[in-house]
Amino acid sequence: MPQPPLAIPSRRHDVSEAEWQTRVDLAAAYRLVALFGWDDLVFTHISARVPGAGGEHTGEFLINPYGFMFEEITASSLVKVDANGVKLDGSPFDVNPAGFVIHSAVHGARHDAGCVLHIHSPNGIAVSAQQGGVLPLSQQSIFVLSSLGYHDYEGVALRDDEKPRLVADLGEKNFLMLRNHGLLTVGRTIADAFQAMYTFESVCMIQVRAQAGGGELVKVHPEIIATARQQAAAVTRGLGSQLVWPGLLRRLDRRNPGYDS
Repeated sequence: MPQPPLAIPSRRHDVSEAEWQTRVDLAAAYRLVALFGWDDLVFTHISARVPGAGGEHTGEFLINPYGFMFEEITASSLVKVDANGVKLDGSPFDVNPAGFVIHSAVHGARHDAGCVLHIHSPNGIAVSAQQGGVLPLSQQSIFVLSSLGYHDYEGVALRDDEKPRLVADLGEKNFLMLRNHGLLTVGRTIADAFQAMYTFESVCMIQVRAQAGGGELVKVHPEIIATARQQAAAVTRGLGSQLVWPGLLRRLDRRNPGYDS
């Protein structure tokens, strides 16, 4: 017998309009990660800073209820925590301790980080295990290489003393390769972080396939990489992720609706 949908009481009227919209977009991002096949059962995580009064942001953020499959997550099931990991909304669900360490570190250091997205994709982990890391092999790679950091593996991210090193390795960059572990992106918005991850994962997939071909690889010239940000702005006509996010939501509405409940 198929399992019935999870019964989660709606929080629509318990939070501000701004927080609700953030919850809807974050739940959509979780389901899109599942749709693109980047999820790792109930592991990995995406967080979004909770909008505060006056357009400012507090130290609070939203993260997934630990144990939910990504395709099940809804706006109302997301858990609100403070900078110390204390639940603020009476949620009955736990949060992933490793998820809290990584995301609290980034949100605490990067006030421009509206969203932090972390995955364990096989392509990403494969490239993270290569000494050379991301290579300039594709058009997509120039956008990653223009803002990429690396963080050495220290085991499952459960210790607070790893936070300063992770933050230092990320710096002001938007892409972080966690060695032997996976990929992480930072975005001003949820849409920004998702599009960045789409590019990051594509770069890793292309690199693994190119290497599997066995032939000599042609690399992109460094001067081209240096102009990647200007090229990205031109190709999206200055819209950035907002050019693709509405279409992604329409795709999700066709294939897995209900995230906005």
